[in-house]
Amino acid sequence: MNRSEGLVQRRNIIRENSEGVPKESQGVDKKEERDDDMDDGDSKETRLTLMEEVLLLGLKDKEGYTSFWNDCISSGLRGCILIELGLRGRVELERAGMRRKGLLSRKLILKNDTPTGDVLLDEALKHLKETDPPETVQSWIEYLSGETWNPLKLRYQLKNVRERLAKNLVEKGVLTTEKQNFLLFDMTTHPLTDNVTKCRLVKKIQDAVLTKWVNDPQRMDKRMLALIFLAHASDVLENAFAPLNDDDYELAMKRVRELLDLDFEQESVKPNTTEVLWAVFAAFTK
Repeated sequence: MNRSEGLVQRRNIIRENSEGVPKESQGVDKKEERDDDMDDGDSKETRLTLMEEVLLLGLKDKEGYTSFWNDCISSGLRGCILIELGLRGRVELERAGMRRKGLLSRKLILKNDTPTGDVLLDEALKHLKETDPPETVQSWIEYLSGETWNPLKLRYQLKNVRERLAKNLVEKGVLTTEKQNFLLFDMTTHPLTDNVTKCRLVKKIQDAVLTKWVNDPQRMDKRMLALIFLAHASDVLENAFAPLNDDDYELAMKRVRELLDLDFEQESVKPNTTEVLWAVFAAFTK
């Protein structure tokens, strides 16, 4: 994995007790269809969606924008949206049937069209509801990103996602809004104002692959598992590991590689799993 530029942080003491981080093995599986599942893994002070967490990892603290060289975060954020909808019980994969289809061949279908209260999620939910016949997870990542050659599907593109997520984080007091001059143009930036929230996010990820490592993806908190995968797919996971010492860094990366090397098809058929998670992971690692 290439090291992304970004996050320069003072070295944290990794083995302190974390605040607001749930224990991975306390029956998270049974809560996947509840809206308040979004609380899992989020701090009690500031609750963030997966999309907001991935963007926050990718933003440079002082500059307030993501790396100009990062061309992965756009599709990564769309993957976050699909997983959020899956965790909140709004979407699911179609039944595998007798002749079992692979994760990438199965369609994403609407399970519950009740609005979530999040504008981006509800916009994606509306597109899913209006689409017949259903499409695959991989197709939806492309459509929501605007990366399709089919002009009829361009209407599904979610626009200005990073800016909209940044504004959410401004409203939550994590970021602020500034204007920065780049010779030929002005750009709206969103520097970090709440360092505690970002430090807690970074430490939560570090703990998940170090002090709280359970060596079993089925016992990991689903949000944390999704965050690690999608942060990696968005090329921002490196920012969470940059403050670690060399030994911890190598161990963290080794465990992330173990997760990336899993058989997603096999994991998706285990009890109490969320198939949408594994379908999204498969789409990014195919």
